[in-house]
Amino acid sequence: MMQRATLLRLIGWLVAVAAVGVAWWLPRPAWAALWKELSTSTTFYQFVAVGFLAQLIDGLLGMGYGVITAMSLTTLGMSPAAVSASIHTAEMFTSGTAGYHHYRFGNVNRRLFKAIIIPGVLGAAGGAFVLAYAGGQSPGGWVRPVVAVYLLLLGLRILSKAFQAQGARRAKVRHVGWLAAAGGFLDSFGGGGWGPLVTSTLIARGRTPQYVIGTVSLTEFFITFASSLTFVSLIGVSHWPVVLGLIVGGVLAAPLAARLVGLIPVRWMLVGVGTMVIVWSLWRLHVLFT
Repeated sequence: MMQRATLLRLIGWLVAVAAVGVAWWLPRPAWAALWKELSTSTTFYQFVAVGFLAQLIDGLLGMGYGVITAMSLTTLGMSPAAVSASIHTAEMFTSGTAGYHHYRFGNVNRRLFKAIIIPGVLGAAGGAFVLAYAGGQSPGGWVRPVVAVYLLLLGLRILSKAFQAQGARRAKVRHVGWLAAAGGFLDSFGGGGWGPLVTSTLIARGRTPQYVIGTVSLTEFFITFASSLTFVSLIGVSHWPVVLGLIVGGVLAAPLAARLVGLIPVRWMLVGVGTMVIVWSLWRLHVLFT
């Protein structure tokens, strides 16, 4: 069993490696241009607010960061690969902060964490690799509507469970490796989907929302690290004022969300998760068919 201190040191080490890697990858002239952009443009501050809201919702419900930030980034005319790379670079830092605080407040199920981390990381790296070599455009358009419809039905099911009598049944951790791999792949390949797919499926199976959300949020750090590493090595990252704004806002919101998640009644957590899943699926369907 991974000890708390070991896990937290691993997260800290990976965040430090990511920060050093970003500093090394970005050339000196780009740092000057970045500082000028931050000091003269409102873009950075706008995305601080976007990052704060996105991480607050994601930390409370185990999903939402991808859809909120993607909706904001698409207004800039960025390609799907650039959107996904920007989201995952920012989320690498925000999810690391969120995972630390979820673990600190006791929201993590260690058995579930160990069951989903390796398949999730492999799926995320694979999704980023496929998207990067697809020329920045996501192939396999039939996958997205199928997933969106599946999540729409799952969201309705979760909402119905919220208004049923709450029993003490706790589902065992079984056969979640394929779910984690699919969630990781979809997250990189489609610019988001780890939280909606994995969180909603586990909650619909009867697991306690508090521990699902905390565990999925902690694992998300390693998912986004794998995605970001693949994206940066293959296509790089642009739009740094946006990325830094998302990082600052998300880091500020993460501890607040992790603290609140254990205080919300299970019924209202189910209502929030179900509603967020339905919103996510309807947004994806709208994007696909317009």
